[in-house]
Amino acid sequence: MSPGVWMSVEEVSDQLVGAFQNPALLLGIPLALAGAVFMSLGAQYQHRGVTKVERLSGAKGASGLNGSQIKALLTRPSWLLGTLMLGLAIVCQLAALAIAPLIVVQPLGAIALVITTLLNAHVSGHTPTKKSITSIVACVGGIFLFVFLAAIYATEKEVTTDKLFVILTTLLVVIIVLGACWLILRHRMRALFYIIGAGILYGFVATLAKVIIKRIQAENFDWLTLVCVIALIAAAAVGAYFVQTAYSSGPPDLVIAGLTVVDPIVAVVIGIVVLGEAAAAPFWALIAFVVIGAVAVWGVVGLARHHPQVLSESQELGIARGSDSAADAENTASGTTPRDDSGSAQ
Repeated sequence: MSPGVWMSVEEVSDQLVGAFQNPALLLGIPLALAGAVFMSLGAQYQHRGVTKVERLSGAKGASGLNGSQIKALLTRPSWLLGTLMLGLAIVCQLAALAIAPLIVVQPLGAIALVITTLLNAHVSGHTPTKKSITSIVACVGGIFLFVFLAAIYATEKEVTTDKLFVILTTLLVVIIVLGACWLILRHRMRALFYIIGAGILYGFVATLAKVIIKRIQAENFDWLTLVCVIALIAAAAVGAYFVQTAYSSGPPDLVIAGLTVVDPIVAVVIGIVVLGEAAAAPFWALIAFVVIGAVAVWGVVGLARHHPQVLSESQELGIARGSDSAADAENTASGTTPRDDSGSAQ
């Protein structure tokens, strides 16, 4: 190995050690991981509430939950508990964003995918297949490799007024495009559209949250900060609607897979292109970001195609649900609707 290569490896090692000696990172990473745990629990309970409301209403929400279904969700204990868990996840994430770089905090939510996969396998009885496990490894492995690089090169940058206008304008365009797609094509949309849409919006939510926190810390709460708050609430509301609709047409770990991959990728793109948080990264690291991101997205698409619960519900696999193995296998074969997986009212 040439001296130049040895020097490069040594420099990277020094940067890595220095990054993880940063007190902000040492506190921000555990907070982000705690948020991931709450996110996985919240997703499982909210998914349970949405599927229960669908069964009671007798109407599928795959093309968009209607007003009565949304109202019914507010009376479901499981959905309310899931919402509380997601609220705690947001608190942990905001606390992490307040002290650590955006492109370090955001990708750590991928750990929620592993937890949610285990929980959903236990609750639904759908054991992950080899193809779905490969997709999950691609999602989680890709995101954690990204964290490894981001922890070395991420630096805080001041968000100028011009940069903030770029972020807000881009968000407005994104909301208009997603809204138009929903209005025109919602009867043909499936979980992947809602997952990707929510992930894009939540990437902007994380970025705006970071901006608002920094402006408040600098005692700079002006009209532009208020606009950021309004934009954050609007993006979060549309994203939350997309997530609840995704729960009606896909398992919770598929939803979390999309969110924990698309959300950080969008936030990272904003951090790199607009905020300049990776300005110190060499060219090879930027190429690595693109390749790793592509692998993670491939994992999401693969999970959407090969998830055992998706295949089972489309009758491509005869997988029994929960403890009702014999009864549910017979129901699946005959085309009748199986009973509630949880076995109890929620």
